[in-house]
Amino acid sequence: MASKKQQHIPLTKLERLKNRSHKAAEGGGAERIEKQHSAGKMTARERLQFLLDDGTFEEFDRLVIHRSRDFDLNKQLYDGDGVVTGYGLIDGRRVFVFAQDFTVFGGSLSETHAEKICKVMDLALKVGAPVVGLNDSGGARIQEGVVSLGGYADIFLRNTLASGVIPQISCIMGPCAGGAVYSPAITDFNVMVKDTSYMFITGPEIIKTVTHEDVTKEELGGATTHNRVSGVAHFAADSDEHALRTVRELLSFLPSNNMDDPPLRSTTDPFDRTEPKLNSVVPEASNQPYDIRDVVHYIVDDGYFFEVHQQFAPNIVVGFARLGGRSVGIVANQPAYLAGVLDIDASVKAARFVRFCDCFNIPLITFEDVPGFLPGIAQEHGGIIRHGAKLLYAFAEATVPKITVITRKAYGGAYCVMASKHIRTDINFAWPTAEIAVMGAEGAVGLLYRREINEAKEPVEARKTRVAEFDEKFANPYIAAERGFIDEVIEPALTRSKLIRALTLLENKRDTNPPKKHGNIPL
Repeated sequence: MASKKQQHIPLTKLERLKNRSHKAAEGGGAERIEKQHSAGKMTARERLQFLLDDGTFEEFDRLVIHRSRDFDLNKQLYDGDGVVTGYGLIDGRRVFVFAQDFTVFGGSLSETHAEKICKVMDLALKVGAPVVGLNDSGGARIQEGVVSLGGYADIFLRNTLASGVIPQISCIMGPCAGGAVYSPAITDFNVMVKDTSYMFITGPEIIKTVTHEDVTKEELGGATTHNRVSGVAHFAADSDEHALRTVRELLSFLPSNNMDDPPLRSTTDPFDRTEPKLNSVVPEASNQPYDIRDVVHYIVDDGYFFEVHQQFAPNIVVGFARLGGRSVGIVANQPAYLAGVLDIDASVKAARFVRFCDCFNIPLITFEDVPGFLPGIAQEHGGIIRHGAKLLYAFAEATVPKITVITRKAYGGAYCVMASKHIRTDINFAWPTAEIAVMGAEGAVGLLYRREINEAKEPVEARKTRVAEFDEKFANPYIAAERGFIDEVIEPALTRSKLIRALTLLENKRDTNPPKKHGNIPL
């Protein structure tokens, strides 16, 4: 039996460190961790372990505790104060991370919690590395009052300063309510987890009190709602693991900062591959739909297209792919939904994506098949002029390599907006099926020849004759090619090789905008 003296030998400094580190790793304790698991959620440390390359996580501020001593907080001192911060590697590239720990005070944000997040954001900005935030928090820590609110504002400022300098990605993996939602709103991409995450300014209880509306958390601010209806979120994941894999895949297309080029990836897909299926993908009837994703899949490396905002505004498609190993941003009208027309949501969705690609040196490939802007009272009163101008502004402002392929319709103002030659697009191709005109044949004939058709002995035949004449004269790409607005009319099967050659030509492109503090995009 050990002597009494031996039993009271003090712990060595190394043992004390190990005990504190072990305590921090336990979060809010075994019971709360089990509750987190039973809700289908990983813990903060488990999420970081899954997200980052094995053994690469370096933690900051593991032993930080909160400073508030109000109420009962003095009895609950948790190392780390509800957030795990640091950096690690994803596919060998440095990334800064923070993961809120819902097992500690519900992941609520305190003064020190915010300071930890700000520290990694400041370091990320200094060294030029992306920031990934894993949000799982009940909101501001009420006991700390204005200090916790100030912590949110400190984070918002850093989100804003880092915007366009380093990629910022938010993963909503639990609650995110009140002022907390504005940090993810400023970041570049939001990933939400179905059934376990939600975002809203005010919860269902307050809404019922104020407006007498009954709504569930999921209906109000769940992953499906924000992916499909509001457009706040860009991806809807089935689980924590799925969300984290999505983040890793997204980062594989992006540079570490605005001074770097996107990463190159080797491919066995031949650069000069032809795709005969493209010669027949556009239907003969100009009003018949087809899926623009088929066009994209046939052209890009290995047929792989990483779509962004898939459920929101499906009349336009955006996402990342590779051509000859290079990352590119794809913007494409979707004839399979609303004929690919531009409306308010589609304009905002595409404008945001174009501006992101321009920030981070990612070339833009536009596939155009657009009949115009969506008409209607709701669209006009909703500000289609203002919102449509956002997309025009984004394309015109962008200085990255820009290449457009007109596959079929390019009508009216939408022709101008969708990366036309007139707004500094570098290379403009058209397929033989392209129709470039002020409007479609039926509408044009109805305006130009209404009296003639009405007075004709056979109005139906007269209309058909005039429509055929209009199609022959305007519903083709050659008038635009004669003017130099189209650089080349190409065989669809050759599109891949044409795009890769154009990208190679433009890889050292230098373009600038007039000196200014910033423009005034019509927000």
